[in-house]
Amino acid sequence: MMKKRSALVMSSVMLMTVVLAACGGNSNNTATNTGSNGSAGKPAGEVKTVKIFQFKTEIVEGLNELKVEFEKENPNIKLDIQTVGGGADYGAALKTKFASGDAPDIFSNGGYAEMGLWADKLEDLSDQPWVKDLIPMAAEPMTKDGKTYGMPMNLEGIGYVYNKDLFEKAGITETPKTITELEEAAKKLQAIDVIPFGNAYQEWWLLGNQGISVAFAQQDNVDEFISGLNAGTSTIVGNPVFKEWSNLLKLTVKYGQKNPLTTDANTHLAMFANGETAMMQEGNWAQTLVDNIKPDMNIGMFPMPINDNAEKNNKLTVGIPANLVVNKESGSKEEAKTFLNWLVTSDMGKEYITKKWKFIPALSTIEATPEDIGKLGSDVWQYVKDGKVYGLQSSKFPDGVTQEFASVIQQLIADKVDEAGWEQGMQAAWDKLKK
Repeated sequence: MMKKRSALVMSSVMLMTVVLAACGGNSNNTATNTGSNGSAGKPAGEVKTVKIFQFKTEIVEGLNELKVEFEKENPNIKLDIQTVGGGADYGAALKTKFASGDAPDIFSNGGYAEMGLWADKLEDLSDQPWVKDLIPMAAEPMTKDGKTYGMPMNLEGIGYVYNKDLFEKAGITETPKTITELEEAAKKLQAIDVIPFGNAYQEWWLLGNQGISVAFAQQDNVDEFISGLNAGTSTIVGNPVFKEWSNLLKLTVKYGQKNPLTTDANTHLAMFANGETAMMQEGNWAQTLVDNIKPDMNIGMFPMPINDNAEKNNKLTVGIPANLVVNKESGSKEEAKTFLNWLVTSDMGKEYITKKWKFIPALSTIEATPEDIGKLGSDVWQYVKDGKVYGLQSSKFPDGVTQEFASVIQQLIADKVDEAGWEQGMQAAWDKLKK
């Protein structure tokens, strides 16, 4: 999940195709240089185009800069980069691409159930040189039967991003580890005329993908619970953990800004960066977005507590937002593999991953300092090193459930259903889309 955007475009659809003039304006076909000898800037032999279709909007600028360097080093390969992200439904857009005959050569995949959904299109990447360097938790979503089918872009944590200076001003000396402590902190922030929470509850991905993941992760055995939902032996209705999660949601609304259902991610980021709010549900990708508004802001992250069990709540949701996969039916799949390998092995690629995008690397061969990945990334990485993490569970959901979940959660926020009706709606959404 998680949603990545350049210069605050998280809630908009960003569709961009970049094809250098050397491609002759045709990104769908290969071209041949008829000259007998190669010369500077003019490749000899066949030139192939690799179409990349991905959803991380905040890396678009960097990808296009990398494209220029990659094509200089690999003159027989051209990159056609397209991005659909922010509040848009990338999954639906990807299906349209394949259905229209414009299938990409590289595309994004969340792993787990999503890997299964696209299994017949995925190239086995197990023989690629970077596979041996994957951090184990990063490899898991795209590994099946000992084979690796995707390159994880990075690790991302999801929780509450908070303003350390406002916490200090309000007399909050420790990050809340229980829902009771969270409400106490909210009251202290209100006392100094600060809105505790900025809630971008217009965004489906924030609610139905990232937020609700906590209610799944804190089940006694999340994989058994999800299997039970698919088999009809588990239920969301009457599940105490979902009740606790709804209590947290209501707390954020109670101590949040007005009109959360018409507040988008751009707005809650701006409110936070301007000091109007003290907390927002976000991930470490927000570092670059906050930096664009207020550089060097004193910020940090902590997990979302849904009850008063401090031990269970002191784990941060960490997952792989996207894996880059190769279409096994592509005529440019070898060239696609060349680009993926270059991205994680070249000096320029490594620099962009850490310093430009402030990603927490998914490969042990890419080093990142706290200065590289920022304050939020450093907090997330500390939770990972301490083993205090829950995996992001949304990639295990049936296709389309995250959007359905978001709609039902928004009904609860709007008081159109009570808590019992919300649980029934969540269960109905799962039952409608499970295989």
